[in-house]
Amino acid sequence: MSDFVQHQSVECYFESSNSWVILSPIEQSIKKKIESVGIPLKDWDIQINYGIKTGFNDAFIINTEKRNEILDSCSSEEERTKTAELIRPILRGRDIQRYGYNWANLWIIATFPSQHYNIEDYSAVKKHLLTYGINRLEQTGKEYNINGEKIKARKKTNNEWFETQDSINYWEDFNKPMVVWLELSDEPKFTLVQNMIPLNTVFFLTGEHVIHLLGLLNSKLITWYFKNCIGTTSGVGTNRWLKYTIEKIPMLPYSKNIEECSNMLVLNSSSKTNVSEIEHHLLLDICIGYGLTADETNYIINLNT
Repeated sequence: MSDFVQHQSVECYFESSNSWVILSPIEQSIKKKIESVGIPLKDWDIQINYGIKTGFNDAFIINTEKRNEILDSCSSEEERTKTAELIRPILRGRDIQRYGYNWANLWIIATFPSQHYNIEDYSAVKKHLLTYGINRLEQTGKEYNINGEKIKARKKTNNEWFETQDSINYWEDFNKPMVVWLELSDEPKFTLVQNMIPLNTVFFLTGEHVIHLLGLLNSKLITWYFKNCIGTTSGVGTNRWLKYTIEKIPMLPYSKNIEECSNMLVLNSSSKTNVSEIEHHLLLDICIGYGLTADETNYIINLNT
């Protein structure tokens, strides 16, 4: 046993009160370079928010057939136009892939409280929502007994019965290019979307150089850093890509090459054309940017993450 310990031991230096990890010498060197070159994501001009909660998905999330039915029930062309703008495509966590997504043709009735909608201007939407019963939709937290059936309203808020549960003061961000990702995932699944609304269990990032950041977040190097240096798990081994941990990642300063490679991966996400070649080129650019040696770069390339 003593011989094993002598040959397998690794010296680690814990020089501060910050959290620590046990790494091999080459891993310690890679970690140090990432942290010395990178800028923590929280210090970038970005915003990270959580996807929305409706409080009652059955009423507020609809398929394309129901959307068309609601639009056809509008009392005027003006109402139809306004209603079409109100009903927005929604993205769930399960729809997200790496650099792409599979939209499930689902929509959300986006009556965000921060927008102060008048439901009387949306008669077709009102009619649809009321099929679920106003007692179930109101946001009082009350319980009712209706015809022998127990009905519980949504949790108590100051919002109206026809509004979503969250206020969504950041609603304008949904019109911007944004990086979205699933909270629980073994591997990084970051992609780029615009004009879609993420559902809860999905985080999204808007702001400065989002395509550059997308390439970094999906890269093998940052995946290694996240898993081994700062990440948390669900308790059964699945990684939790939470806001407060994502914000700690030291991001390589903006690079046009990285942005262009990332954009190419987004454009080729459905066809898979030359994806592995583009990703390899992207990873090399990232490793060079962080100052990794050839041995350190090969170490990351050969990892089974």
